[in-house]
Amino acid sequence: MSVSELYSQCTRVWIPDPDEVWRSAELTKDYKEGEKSLQLQLEDETIREYPIDVQSNQLPFLRNPDILVGENDLTALSYLHEPAVLHNLKVRFLESNHIYTYCGIVLVAINPYEQLPIYGQDVIYAYSGQNMGDMDPHIFAVAEEAYKQMARDEKNQSIIVSGESGAGKTVSAKYAMRYFATVSGSASDTNIEEKVLASSPIMEAIGNAKTTRNDNSSRFGKYIQIGFDKRYRIIGANMRTYLLEKSRVVFQADDERNYHIFYQLCAAASLPEFKELALTCAEDFFYTSQGGDTSIEGVDDAEDFEKTRQAFTLLGVRESHQINIFKIIASILHLGNVEIQAERDGESCSISPKDEHLSNFCQLLGVEHSQMEHWLCHRKLVTTSETYVKTMSLQQVVNARNALAKHIYAQLFGWIVGHVNKALHTSLKQHSFIGVLDIYGFETFDVNSFEQFCINYANEKLQQQFNLHVFKLEQEEYMKEQIPWTLIDFYDNQPCIDLIEAKLGILDLLDEECKVPKGTDQNWAQKLYDRHSGSQHFQKPRMSNTAFIVVHFADKVEYLSDSFLEKNRDTVYEEQINILKASKLPLVADLFHDGKDSAPAATTSSKISVRSARPPLKASNKEHKKTVGHQFRTSLHLLMETLNTTTPHYVRCIKPNDEKLPFRFDPKRAVQQLRACGVLETIRISAAGYPSRWAYHDFYNRYRVLVKKKELANTDKKAICKSVLESLIKDPDKFQFGRTKIFFRAGQVAYLEKLRADKFRAATITIQKTVRGWLQKVKYRRLKAATLTLQRYCRGHLARRLAEHMRRTRAAVVLQKQYRMRRAHQAYQRVRRATVVIQCKPTRCVLVPCQVLREHKATIIQKHVRSWLARRCFQRLRGAAIVIQCSFRRLKAKRELKALKIEARSAEHLKRLNVGMENKVVQLQRKIDDQVGVLSSQPGGGAVGRLHGHLKAGSLVPCSCRVLMASGPGSCNALEGFRCLLRKERRRWSKGRGETC
Repeated sequence: MSVSELYSQCTRVWIPDPDEVWRSAELTKDYKEGEKSLQLQLEDETIREYPIDVQSNQLPFLRNPDILVGENDLTALSYLHEPAVLHNLKVRFLESNHIYTYCGIVLVAINPYEQLPIYGQDVIYAYSGQNMGDMDPHIFAVAEEAYKQMARDEKNQSIIVSGESGAGKTVSAKYAMRYFATVSGSASDTNIEEKVLASSPIMEAIGNAKTTRNDNSSRFGKYIQIGFDKRYRIIGANMRTYLLEKSRVVFQADDERNYHIFYQLCAAASLPEFKELALTCAEDFFYTSQGGDTSIEGVDDAEDFEKTRQAFTLLGVRESHQINIFKIIASILHLGNVEIQAERDGESCSISPKDEHLSNFCQLLGVEHSQMEHWLCHRKLVTTSETYVKTMSLQQVVNARNALAKHIYAQLFGWIVGHVNKALHTSLKQHSFIGVLDIYGFETFDVNSFEQFCINYANEKLQQQFNLHVFKLEQEEYMKEQIPWTLIDFYDNQPCIDLIEAKLGILDLLDEECKVPKGTDQNWAQKLYDRHSGSQHFQKPRMSNTAFIVVHFADKVEYLSDSFLEKNRDTVYEEQINILKASKLPLVADLFHDGKDSAPAATTSSKISVRSARPPLKASNKEHKKTVGHQFRTSLHLLMETLNTTTPHYVRCIKPNDEKLPFRFDPKRAVQQLRACGVLETIRISAAGYPSRWAYHDFYNRYRVLVKKKELANTDKKAICKSVLESLIKDPDKFQFGRTKIFFRAGQVAYLEKLRADKFRAATITIQKTVRGWLQKVKYRRLKAATLTLQRYCRGHLARRLAEHMRRTRAAVVLQKQYRMRRAHQAYQRVRRATVVIQCKPTRCVLVPCQVLREHKATIIQKHVRSWLARRCFQRLRGAAIVIQCSFRRLKAKRELKALKIEARSAEHLKRLNVGMENKVVQLQRKIDDQVGVLSSQPGGGAVGRLHGHLKAGSLVPCSCRVLMASGPGSCNALEGFRCLLRKERRRWSKGRGETC
């Protein structure tokens, strides 16, 4: 396709823009070769004429189709160039909220500046066992790829996380370690994976600080080696640290903070166990208040301090050691508040003996107050003939105090790192390891000093390692294996590294100036101008004679040479160290004993040289190695050697904006970092080359399962590999055969892994099918036998129930037959008799009177029957009532009789009875006389008179006769009844008196 066809009307292109870096436009007119301009329409419908350089014929970049925008791998884009990469990252970040994107072998991570729910346990298990391209880009995918390659290739791995300060390197490294701890587990009961994760809060507290670019910036570098056994379970870990920024302990720029641990300890100063530390809020201490605001938005220092203490406990740091650590940290704060008073002569100064902060400093460290007070303001000088003590000026004392504070913190930092390594150490044999490098990113500030120079030097080395691995080694490998390949030019930063570390380079000249007794920063800067003025990576500022510019791979950085020599020497006075050696606090004495660091696991970049009282006669090689620059250079070489022996995996962290705002994308800042970290070159070489390669022997061992059985008879493994690949991958451009290795295009190894997994999956399914079939057959036979037994018993029960039902049914039919027959017979007889009766009577008129008479008789019969039934029912009820009354009266009479018998035996009772009876007789006598008078005047009065005579003879008429008397004597029956009752009452009365009738 010709150029004119590509750049036809409606074709979309990218053009440079000063604000957005690249801007999209559309051609409004077909382009013809030789034309000097393009007619474009921008997205805001602005018409613009784009000039073309006829000599270079550099046309604008073409834009990818919309269907490709948002790809998770930048190498999958049709047009690979800077604007396409920048636009794809922007679309994924802002529209889809995807912070991870693949760029060939590199994972690009954009810091979202807010917590995202994509790092949970379920996400870890989702990525476990998956190939790198099967799921969305993620830090877990890179960690899984490293873990898988370690297990598959049995080779050590490294994950190199790089980027600017604030791009999210520390968080990415932390999540990678969390992934290994989760998917691998621990080989012992020591919970080593928990300890690896627990080391992060400790190292962040003592090594991270707030800067103008990042609230949690790592001010030291660390390389953590996570050890695995033969079953690829975590058995231990080891941490190496690089260049702690000690100057931050005594100085912070505006809007920056000291290390987090100082503010955490001040936030917890009110706890009872920290009362002896004599701490207050962070604003009250000079070493924590120079940056202004002592708090970080959204960060609770007290809560973080509790997490730090828990991490110390999990790593086995005893409570007493923790208190001692906090005492040392608190003593540094008190040392910064010591008031130094200058004398009038200006050449000496003093400290008040009553200085509260110095007293607290000495008490917390267990050192002698007077000695420390004296040697903070004096120093000892030893000559060949005599030894004398010299006073120091105010600035010298302040420098000595700050150097002591930095030295104490550095020693404590090394001790803590050593203790962390001790807790992570294991006696088991390590089979392989995965290293995670989290080191400071490239930095450039308004004022750049020795720390920024070392940090940027380290980034130069890491960038060179990346270049060698991704670019130079790639091409050299192709040439060595005789693979057709077109050499690609790339940026080589080796000249910049030589400027820094080569013979008579910047570091060599710095060390040389440090050996000069009266060396100064200005003299060192002048030597740099004289030696390196012709280097393309070195420049001298126009308006300064104490600064120099280094052209790094990422940007030009101007360094101010002031304090370079002092920081490179990094010395403290021996007299102050001797006081600390004599400390009553065991931890302090251990930190400074014999000038040795108690943390052997920390790199030599953490060690400090001590200025001896004797003047150096000759700078030996041993003393030369004590400079910070030389130590740092040595530790970097060791790091590079370690990285070169492993398979590296790269994570490039991008900082989307400088304001740390969530999901805000600044194209200028992003493209600057993309250019610096080599992502664009990675895209180009990954798309054009063969990123995956396998030795024939390893390929045969790994993928022999894909070989047919008859082909395994061949002893030539190289021929077997060729035949297998030609049969599995039809496109010959997807792979190349070298002398000792097979080279694959991107994605082909994943395809072979998929075929291998499918093969194993098919075999596994066959085995599972057979085993499950056999188990189901056994289960079926058992269920069938049980079912037959149940059916037999159920059918017997049903048969017996059916027989019983049939018998009952037959009996019921017989009974129904007889009953129905009898009813039919009776009905027939009734009808027959009625018919006969009807036939016997001649006419209906005769039948009607008979019917009426019959009904009348029936009514009479019914009346008498009902009367008889009613009387019978009444008599039955009356008899029952009488029986009940008799029973009750008998029971009551028995009770009364018993009581009367008891009373009758009492003489007193008889007297009362006789008195009562006499009164009653007199009353009755009167009443009878009255009644006799009435009855005598009526017929039948003689009987009454005789009754009256009886009464007068001594008889007593009972009260129950009153009713008969009142009824009148008109009836003989009444009179006879009266007599009867009278006799009964007399007998009862006689019994009551004890007489016999």
